[in-house]
Amino acid sequence: MFKLGRRTCIAAAAISVAASAAVAQTPAEFYKGKTVNMIVGFSPGGGYDQYARLLARHMDRHIPGAPTIIVQNAPGAGSLTAVRRVEAQLPKDGTAIVTFNPALITESILEAEKTNFRFTEVAFLGSITRDFRVCFMWHATGAKTWDEAMARKEVIFGATSKGTGAYVNQAILKNMFGMRARQIMGFPGSAEQRLAIERGELDGDCGSWSSIPEEWIRDKKIHAFISFSPFKTPDMPQDIPFIGNLAKTDEQKAILDILIAAGELGRPFIVSNAVPADRLQALRTAFDATVKDKDFLAEAAKQQAPVYPVGGAEAAAIVKRIYASPPALVEKARKAAD
Repeated sequence: MFKLGRRTCIAAAAISVAASAAVAQTPAEFYKGKTVNMIVGFSPGGGYDQYARLLARHMDRHIPGAPTIIVQNAPGAGSLTAVRRVEAQLPKDGTAIVTFNPALITESILEAEKTNFRFTEVAFLGSITRDFRVCFMWHATGAKTWDEAMARKEVIFGATSKGTGAYVNQAILKNMFGMRARQIMGFPGSAEQRLAIERGELDGDCGSWSSIPEEWIRDKKIHAFISFSPFKTPDMPQDIPFIGNLAKTDEQKAILDILIAAGELGRPFIVSNAVPADRLQALRTAFDATVKDKDFLAEAAKQQAPVYPVGGAEAAAIVKRIYASPPALVEKARKAAD
């Protein structure tokens, strides 16, 4: 029989004791003097980066032990690169937080082999705000309402590529509701699309209400004719119809739920599922406290960054519900978003 030497046994016992001590630490003991890396799946300067830095500036004082929070940018594959690092590379002890584009959740269901990631296998801290998405027409088209937009012989939209939020919203209008829409791909970003709209090359767009230029709304240069969120912010026209209310069958409603439910998680933050339960709860509690913090809210208002939070447990429930969709329904959703 193989026997361990005395030194080996002592070393093994020491490691076991150290591991037990680490597990026995309270969150405050663990986080004291630690650095937490908050990783953004995009380059600096965008909306996800803005929200991450805003959260980082205030969340540290709500985490037991008051660790230092540092924001890092890790762009790639529409933030999928950062997401994959959660389980593959990053520490699983609660010192690594990732924020990403929630459209990846939908893509992971519709294109499972391509994405190769399941969002039920990570832990959600929550989302700072829901994504209040609308489709709108440029004022020069003369179309202001759903009926007027649907009556047009052609509606020309633009998008950066297939699979983006704008593309999927437009595809839903075309494939599920019969809008005679034509989608032009290849725009580098929203700035180029806005110029094309102003020049009359595009008839409108789909996107977050908060991303529409303020002067367009103020000067009534756009008319939002449909919403992809059942919720509305106070500054949105309250008479915009919700796409879910226009579904004619239960199956249509279920398909729409697959395609747009992830929008409820507009600015999500996740950690590894392997984070000890007490630390995960501490992080969730800190997140909830931060998004209600008066200083955080004051800075968010100054930056014109909407805050309509979703808690970690609710976020996880939303994701679980989407993943529970029957395969036959997922296939129909895939065709609707094509």
